[in-house]
Amino acid sequence: MALLFKQHYSFLYKYLLKVTMDPMVAEDTAQDTIVRCMENMNRYNGTSSFSSWMITIATRLFIDSTRRKKREKKWLEQEAVQSARRMRWQMERRGEDWTDMLDGLSRLSEDHRIAILLKHYYGYSYDEIGTMLGIPEGTVKSRTAYGIKQLRKEMGDDGQGA
Repeated sequence: MALLFKQHYSFLYKYLLKVTMDPMVAEDTAQDTIVRCMENMNRYNGTSSFSSWMITIATRLFIDSTRRKKREKKWLEQEAVQSARRMRWQMERRGEDWTDMLDGLSRLSEDHRIAILLKHYYGYSYDEIGTMLGIPEGTVKSRTAYGIKQLRKEMGDDGQGA
């Protein structure tokens, strides 16, 4: 059995690399596939090639994982909305203002919100932010620009007016 997996692992990994476009996800999915194949070896009936059977399992595992991540992302987004509502209520209860800007920031993704806050509120350079977050300077610039664009859209200012 070990020899069989050794012969097909490279093929499986290369397939998953093309599917996922992410070496780490491909590696994790390949390992999960091997485990699943080992657990279900008695189900392999030989009507198709072993590599086809492995690819079928790998593809299903990847699709299931992608669906799970989408559900988790949706849940996290809902949790962020609830958290912003609680924060707004607490601030208003203390007599503090909940500005349109805070409302707009609460609707941005975490990545965009962090980039905007570090750049425009705390005054860090794109290079410094990139170093802090471990991402390229260009990514910081694009996140900041996209976040500002979304804020303007949320606040009804598309940049076309005075």
